[in-house]
Amino acid sequence: MKGCVDMFKEMRRSDRLISTEEAKVMLEKCDYGVLSTIGENGYPYGLPINYVYKDNALYFHCATEGTKLENLKNSNKVSFCVVGDTCVLPDKFSTNYESVIVFGKANEVLGEEKNMILLELINKYSPDYIENGKKYISASIIKTNVIKIDIEYISGKARR
Repeated sequence: MKGCVDMFKEMRRSDRLISTEEAKVMLEKCDYGVLSTIGENGYPYGLPINYVYKDNALYFHCATEGTKLENLKNSNKVSFCVVGDTCVLPDKFSTNYESVIVFGKANEVLGEEKNMILLELINKYSPDYIENGKKYISASIIKTNVIKIDIEYISGKARR
């Protein structure tokens, strides 16, 4: 991650910068984020997705075809953003917030890693239904891709 810092602009409001560790905690606690890819036509494509953060990588599942996979074939460079706690401050014309942006490269994972991540998704989003989740994974594994985003750069910002 350190070698990529020069590729990304310094945050304009550096007084709102949060530590990398705080940013990682946010990635662990948030339920969804917005994945942004670039299409063959050069336009950005952002969509909300569920994900898990594990071992300094983000993972998500998807169908075996669709726009995001087509875009990843065009370029596997992505950004991913989560927004944590927010509170509008109407009298100050501002908002308290916390957010994290990640940049990285996305690639499909297979085999045991794929199975492990699908189970991690069940653990995160359906912890009371682990056994049913395992059956669901078995029944849908051939129709499901798992994508890993290797994080190259992470930046967090907050106004609290």
